[in-house]
Amino acid sequence: MASGKKKKKAASDTEHPPVADAVAEPLTDKAYRKELKRLHVELVKLQRWVVDKGLKVCIVFEGRDGAGKGGTIKAITERVSPRVFRVMALPAPTDREKSQMYIQRYLGHLPAAGEIVIFDRSWYNRAGVERVMGFCKPDQVTHFLNATPLVEQAMVDSGVILLKYWLEVSPEEQERRLRDRIDDGRKTWKLSPMDLKSFTRWDEYTEARDAMFAATDTEWAPWYVARSENKKQARLNVISHLLSQVPYKELPLDKVRLPKRKITADMPTDLKVKLVPEQF
Repeated sequence: MASGKKKKKAASDTEHPPVADAVAEPLTDKAYRKELKRLHVELVKLQRWVVDKGLKVCIVFEGRDGAGKGGTIKAITERVSPRVFRVMALPAPTDREKSQMYIQRYLGHLPAAGEIVIFDRSWYNRAGVERVMGFCKPDQVTHFLNATPLVEQAMVDSGVILLKYWLEVSPEEQERRLRDRIDDGRKTWKLSPMDLKSFTRWDEYTEARDAMFAATDTEWAPWYVARSENKKQARLNVISHLLSQVPYKELPLDKVRLPKRKITADMPTDLKVKLVPEQF
């Protein structure tokens, strides 16, 4: 267990920016795609470095409903190997898991050497949705907030690079996005009954967020807040920050040449198959 040599930051020492600051001018889609492509190249370099050096990277994403966690995670992972970048989005705990030590179900998913594990919501469910929605008792929340810095220091002391991101969005933008999920047939699956119950509890979530920051924003595992009023800018900002937090270098690539091959033109075949109708 952690020695406790490092101290937690005082609440007044936090470096989190105000969440209500003015939003930057939106990027054009062309500019966004260009910058995202550049960052994807860097993520591939990071991936090779993590595998080569046996690094263990754990990335936690938390935030309000509709803040853009899923889109940010997709932007990070869409051009890298799922065998290296593993995304964990655990379902509701089973009865057996409910009887375990709270954080136990998450520990088995922490990264081994050469892996980057991304938690789409994490053990911090206890400090957020479980607290606000009454799924746990107040003393369980208190115990969690007291114990988590020690557990996370043990992770870091074992060699895990732990990054924690909170995506923040205004109530107006959150409502717009949730309404969009109702009207867009591609997004209806994103709107759960829990989202609807949580919608009316903005202030309670703010209180829970601030208590979580005060207790778990430590020198060894600080929180990083990303304003996500504009999803594209938020994705680029988070990826850029992630790359800056895991030191890496570009490893040399072996020169690849496709070998020669022989293809017999119009080779006859008796194989009968069903073709997909070409409607487009």
